[in-house]
Parts: sequence; structure tokens; C-alpha cells
Amino acid sequence: MGQLEKTYQQIVRLDNSRKCTYSSPAILIVTLLYLICVLSVPIYQPHKLIWLAAYPIVASEMEGIGYGRIFLRSLWILPLVLFIGIFNPFIETEIAFRIGNVAISRGWLSFTSILFRGLLSFQAVLILVGKTGFIDIFNSLRKIGCPAVLTTQLLLTYRYISVIIDQAMIMKRAREARGYGRKSYPLKMWGQFIGQLLVLSMQRATWIHRAMDARGFDGTLPIGNAVKWTKSSRLWLIVWCVIIICLRFIDFSTLIKHLLL
Repeated sequence: MGQLEKTYQQIVRLDNSRKCTYSSPAILIVTLLYLICVLSVPIYQPHKLIWLAAYPIVASEMEGIGYGRIFLRSLWILPLVLFIGIFNPFIETEIAFRIGNVAISRGWLSFTSILFRGLLSFQAVLILVGKTGFIDIFNSLRKIGCPAVLTTQLLLTYRYISVIIDQAMIMKRAREARGYGRKSYPLKMWGQFIGQLLVLSMQRATWIHRAMDARGFDGTLPIGNAVKWTKSSRLWLIVWCVIIICLRFIDFSTLIKHLLL
């Protein structure tokens, strides 16, 4: 099985995701609050982000996903995060504190903070998508009042990814059938392949748009049957919101240090 087939199966798996233990809007609201708290932590205080790691660790285990799997998948974003913050230690050379004879600059603090922010934020999003699926996220966004223009664009973009991958799989199989076992191709061929994929994708997009217009598409999509609120969902929402806010605004590192002294 090729990489395109694996990617297509992963998208289908997201459409048929597991049932949520709690309602999708509850998980979405908690995720949004968590992202706000993670991104609002001062950039030179990465130690506060360590305590916020409690949410992805505990929530992934509660939902049966497993934090090990979430952590490994979150490493996908590591190259981007490293690229964003790798130059900070060379730009911000002002010394923040010392550990023995080792001087720690403000650049290393900001780099560590960017690293933690990226990993923790991506882990929270992975838990949301892995447990609810993109369709439930779309319904939940509409239910909490997100503009229909934004949610419709997100859903159509997500849906059309599978159309492009499907077209690429057809072209890949046709190339392999005419390649007589050949596995390497010149760069010129790849340029033609991408160009043909773009043209065919635009053609299929036109057909899809005409079909939607014929069925009365007016720029918005109807909301599906979202998961109903339950007492356990409300309790789960309140508890996690309180915990995340406490982890954000209470400096447990300093508190524990004072208690030990």
C-alpha cells in the first residue's frame, strides 16, 4: 500500500471517528480555552507551560487515545517549531539566570517556550480531532456561534482534500501501469504530473460546484445532528475549565518552592 492510499484511509478514519465520551462542543470549548491559556503564557516563563501539560496527558488517557500516541504524532510539528525559534538563542544573548557556572540566556528561555507551546497546542488539537472527527468539530463550531462563512470554507477544504488525493491515486496507478516496473522518474515528469493534477482537480471542483448549485447550495451548509449536552459533559467542561485556568494563573513551581522551604 502506497503513501497516498494510507493518507486516504486516515482521512476516511477521521470521518468515522470513535464516539465521544462527552459532547463535541464541550471538548471544543475546553480545547479553545486551553490554546488561549497556553499561548498567553509569558514567553520568558516556560516553566509555567510544564504544568499545562497535564491536560493533554490526562485527557488523552481518559478518552482512551493514549498519550504515547499523541506525543509521537505531535512530533510532526517539531521541524516547524524548531525553525521558528532556533535563532532566538543567537539573537537574545542577555543572561536571564545562572545554574552553577552555566549561563542561561533569554533566547534559550524563549526558544524553550516556543517549543513547549507548539507541542502542547498541537497535542490538544490532536485529541480534539482524534476523538470528535472533523464533521463534529464543524457542527460544534456552528453551534457555539462561529460564522458560517468560516466553517463552510473549512469543511469544504477538508472535504476536497480527499477528492485531490483520490485523483492523485488514479493518476499514480495509471503511471505505474504504463511504467513497466519503473520506480524512478525525471524531474520533468513530476512537473507534468502536478500540472495535470491541478487541471483535473479544478475540473472536478467545477463539476462539484455545479452539482451543489443544482441542489440549492446558497453558500452555507446545514448543521448536522450534533451530540447533545449531558450532565457528565457539563461537569467535564466545568472541571477542566477550572483546572486549566488554575494551571495558567497559579505559579505552582513557586508555591511548591515556598512550601518546601
